[in-house]
Amino acid sequence: MKKTIVSALTTALVVGAASTTFAATNPFQDVPSDHWAYDAVAQLANDGVIEGYGDGNFKGDKQITRYEMAQMVAKAMAKQNVSGNDKALLDKLSAEFADELNNLGVRVSNLEKNADKVKWNGEARYTYTSQREENAAGSKDRDNDNELLFRLEPSAEVNNNWHVNARLDAKTDLKSDSEKKAGDSDVSLKRIWADGQYGNTNIKLGKLPMQLDKDLLFDDEISGASLSTGKDLKLTLQAGRYDLTGSTNNAAVKAAGKDADGNDINDTASMQSVGLQYGKDKLSLGAAYHNLESDNFKNMANYRNGEASDKAQIWSANARYAFDKNVALAGTYAENAKADNYKKAGSVELDYKGAQDANKGTWGAYAAYRHLGQNVAFDPSYDGAWAGTKGWEVGTNYTLAKNTVATLKYFNGEKIDSGKDAEKLFGRVEFKF
Repeated sequence: MKKTIVSALTTALVVGAASTTFAATNPFQDVPSDHWAYDAVAQLANDGVIEGYGDGNFKGDKQITRYEMAQMVAKAMAKQNVSGNDKALLDKLSAEFADELNNLGVRVSNLEKNADKVKWNGEARYTYTSQREENAAGSKDRDNDNELLFRLEPSAEVNNNWHVNARLDAKTDLKSDSEKKAGDSDVSLKRIWADGQYGNTNIKLGKLPMQLDKDLLFDDEISGASLSTGKDLKLTLQAGRYDLTGSTNNAAVKAAGKDADGNDINDTASMQSVGLQYGKDKLSLGAAYHNLESDNFKNMANYRNGEASDKAQIWSANARYAFDKNVALAGTYAENAKADNYKKAGSVELDYKGAQDANKGTWGAYAAYRHLGQNVAFDPSYDGAWAGTKGWEVGTNYTLAKNTVATLKYFNGEKIDSGKDAEKLFGRVEFKF
């Protein structure tokens, strides 16, 4: 029974999503995919604390609702001799599902509920990268980097429908290990947004994570709003301002400080996006459209051959199929209709398993081919291949201890504009809490 429950509850944790190597899908009908309850449920199920339905069977093909989850938590709360760590997880779950538990006749004190209104998640991580690019003389330029990052991600409950979320990053570059040089040490508020949930409709307002194509195209935030509605078929709308600073092709424009007309550079673009995503059982399909407007596009190298344009109009499509709980194949493609050069981007990736933060010894691996044209893939998130390159990327991750995950990636390919060799080694150790 315990093995059946663990397998069913953690299947969504194991296989990566279409555009990320190891991402989870949502097994709870009304709980966001980045909710802390995932790890808590997986751990309690693994320890035999949380069990299935009253008839002794776990309906693995049925999506779990908050009410059904509360039933499992209620039964677990009635158990005796629960270990200290598991008791702490149960206390957090009982506070989260307090309303549903109260409806079941299981009373949770207001003090416990209020004390858990603010939750703190985060990580400390070390990242090493070694990037090599062939120069005009045929030799390779090497750039090694070491970075430490400490991240806090608080979430505060406003009421039953609304939460306020944030991300605060503190990082230091160990390459020079100096706090005097610009960029070597930095503390910044990366995100802050209000998050509202009404049934199958989600609303986000503020500086929020990108909701569409965030891996192939936009590994960044947008300042504005988004709305997602639907269950198996989900419609997503987002609009706001997007920071072009991370764009590889925007680096020269930003360094110049002035555009071709002598005006100060504005690194932001107005952005409007719409996307449809279908996901059920083993299959996921989606498409999206993005419209961006900024004078920076007029100044980007090799953006257009003729008349300059201040727009990027990007459409994308993605698909993913999970052969079983361990193996999945995913592909995504995008094209910028306003660019004349380097306007296509795509990725095909085969995933096997995946490291689970809460379970020591779990691991995963992947192999992928990336083509990241710099006039469409403005800021991809792959860590191996980067904007303006194409080639093969492989990687693996492993849970060294509970909430301690090591990741290794290697990319080997070439620069799209010159055909010169490009390769990158990426290593990271994350301590999550």
